[in-house]
Amino acid sequence: MKLYYKPGACSLASHIILKEIGDDFEIESVDTEHQVTDSGIDFSIINPKGYVPVLSLGKGEYLTEGAAILQYLADLRPENSLAPAIGTLARARLQEHLNFISAELHKAFGPLFSSHAQDAEKLQARKQVKQKMAHFESIFDDGRPYLLGDKFSVADAYFFVVSNWATPSGIALAQWPNILAFSKRVAAREKVQDAMRAEGLLSE
Repeated sequence: MKLYYKPGACSLASHIILKEIGDDFEIESVDTEHQVTDSGIDFSIINPKGYVPVLSLGKGEYLTEGAAILQYLADLRPENSLAPAIGTLARARLQEHLNFISAELHKAFGPLFSSHAQDAEKLQARKQVKQKMAHFESIFDDGRPYLLGDKFSVADAYFFVVSNWATPSGIALAQWPNILAFSKRVAAREKVQDAMRAEGLLSE
């Protein structure tokens, strides 16, 4: 397998899970602005949607969309318990979190990373981010360490990555103590550090 990624982007979640499952894989960075991979390949041929992550499965087979990739990887190694069994309520809860992160929280950050967004758009975006983050803050009010309870899942990898966009967006993560504690908990995982180091987000 090969993961096409952009350092610190949502593709980091897929990178983390690839590390967690322990399968052999390659990575290649993508300049999404110019639509070219690190090796000089036209990225639009690989993914006409123009964004990461993309997981190459070989023989010209590519999987896109982070939520789909995360669940696919988890199901490759069910013994790692990175996603509940298909058909269970717990799996539906996982998908509930993944969908909310993708469609609501991830999307809300968009204007904050856009050079074309006006100040009014960015102000509204920060309000939206804070509203979505408050939802997750309340989930952790019962003391659970991870979104589904005691076990780290693919939803935690995705939420960890997206929620940490708060700081570079000028939003203090410390205003949500539960999320801050969660972030530190996930950041301490060996495989999370391995993935971040491979993307140049941590020093050696």
